[in-house]
Amino acid sequence: MKSDSYRLAMVQMLVEPGNLDGNLTRAAQRIGEAASAGAKIAVLPEVMDLGWTHPSAKNMSFTIPQGKTCQTLMAIARRHAIYICAGIVEKEGANIYNAAILIDPGGEVLLKHRKVNELEIAHEIYQQGTSLNVISTDLGTIGLQICADALARKNTLSFSLGYMGADIILSPCAWAVPPDFDQNVAPYGDLWRDVYIEVSSHFDLWIIGVSNVGPISAGAWQGWNCIGNSLAFSPGGHQKHQAPFGSSADTIEYIDVLLQQRPARGTQWDTQHM
Repeated sequence: MKSDSYRLAMVQMLVEPGNLDGNLTRAAQRIGEAASAGAKIAVLPEVMDLGWTHPSAKNMSFTIPQGKTCQTLMAIARRHAIYICAGIVEKEGANIYNAAILIDPGGEVLLKHRKVNELEIAHEIYQQGTSLNVISTDLGTIGLQICADALARKNTLSFSLGYMGADIILSPCAWAVPPDFDQNVAPYGDLWRDVYIEVSSHFDLWIIGVSNVGPISAGAWQGWNCIGNSLAFSPGGHQKHQAPFGSSADTIEYIDVLLQQRPARGTQWDTQHM
């Protein structure tokens, strides 16, 4: 039965680059806390297992759903009877992907997404994804994207999820700034607000981006810091919540998701955007 409203946990957790077991242990603790607080779904950051562009992906990534990382998250979902959305590294044959998964409370993977709009500096590690999808659940129709997927030209990828009927887009992220970034001079987040507002307004859907926190110790952005600042927008382009900013802002933020009736696909949305 579809829920009209439910509690969602934005798990803005510390991700330690290359520390798979430590990150999975931390995720288990945070998800357990979220479930105890009444959350029906916990949304975790991009590559929460190893950290974005960390070279450990080359020898510490696993298949989905059979591999260690996915199996661990599936067991956590079953233990706490909660949906989990998480960004993890995936290995398939010789290829490595920046992936996101949606797991149901019974511990089954319902949906997998491979990041399509991967930044060029990450191509040395990750192959690009080639597809999008949504799935109907008792929490509404959910679509997945990952971080810079939202920045695709003219919001192409986000709009596609809207046309597919998404009630809510979940986006594991790894938002980072250089070491000399001054939050007081140019507060972080306007880039994401602009695209989230347009998509949320146009399709009357929810869009939620959850970033990790902590230093980036290897890769193209070595020395940068992931800074949280996770964002949630409700239908109509209204900012519902902004999580704390900072490399040490490890927190769980809760929002109440209220679903609403929306027009059938392919009607007024199409004509408004012509």
